[in-house]
Amino acid sequence: MPKKATPSAEYPQAVLQQIEQLGQHIAIARKRRGETQAEWARRLGVSQPTMARIERGDPSVAVVSYVMCMWLVDPAVAVADLVAPQHDSAALEREVSRVRKPRSRAAGSSGAASPRAPLAAPAGSSPGAAAGLAALLNPGASKAAR
Repeated sequence: MPKKATPSAEYPQAVLQQIEQLGQHIAIARKRRGETQAEWARRLGVSQPTMARIERGDPSVAVVSYVMCMWLVDPAVAVADLVAPQHDSAALEREVSRVRKPRSRAAGSSGAASPRAPLAAPAGSSPGAAAGLAALLNPGASKAAR
């Protein structure tokens, strides 16, 4: 049995607004090019009513149709880059904080700071997190910079 679609009312409002804005931007791009919904629909391989639903930001339209529209607007922009690991700041900050957690000292240690102990970043420092992310993603570059 096919899975039932999630009702639009169950999506977060922010997501629905983003899809609606995407649809509006697609409509503007199409109109600026002087093309009709029927022309874009034909190029996308969808019906004209589906093209109208895309421009309204209907969340039930297949994501491939939205991605195809974005490709028609600018084939050089890779949609997957929007969620590429280097742009995932939340995961990056989590990884950096995990790397920076001080290690527990062995019993009987002198209490001196270990030369390998992680350095604490200033509170609320995004540049520190970005630098830590860069070091995690490209460890060879950080050694070369020293």
